[in-house]
Amino acid sequence: MWTLPNILTLSRIVGVPVLVACLWWPGWPAGYAMAFVLYALIAVTDYLDGYLARAQGTVSKLGIFLDPIADKIMVAAVILMLVATRDIGGWHLIAAMIILLREIMVSGLREFLGGLQVSVPVSQLAKWKTTLQLLALGALILAGAMPSEPWVHSVGLASLWGAAILTCITGWDYLRVGLKHMD
Repeated sequence: MWTLPNILTLSRIVGVPVLVACLWWPGWPAGYAMAFVLYALIAVTDYLDGYLARAQGTVSKLGIFLDPIADKIMVAAVILMLVATRDIGGWHLIAAMIILLREIMVSGLREFLGGLQVSVPVSQLAKWKTTLQLLALGALILAGAMPSEPWVHSVGLASLWGAAILTCITGWDYLRVGLKHMD
């Protein structure tokens, strides 16, 4: 249970409130810079926990359970903070909502299918969606640390829309699989 991969996963969850605190004050570049560093560390541990668990042969039920939850907690918290600070605003709220709603839908679908003992593996496209989503949120955090570089914010918003498009495609793929198991 207390393997290094599981500790890394738990550290991601514990790091989210600190990340939120750093983003709390819009217009505070130092806070955004600290948030970006923490966000990057969380992203690295996301990669490392899975890699180490597979390499060491310590994949656990706790890790399988917590890993996607840790990802969703971080993504949801960062999106909510970036909306609250107006780093995501206007029409871009639609992209943020698409991402949040898909995460909720897929979580519910996985829970439902788990009760039927049906596994839905993560597709390669879903991995690309996650990568683009993490890039988008990282760029939007970094943009707050670099207010004199508006192109960073533009890259973040463009990536957010790319992630939202892939979110729709992968969400539909998961839903299509799930519908086959419903009455």
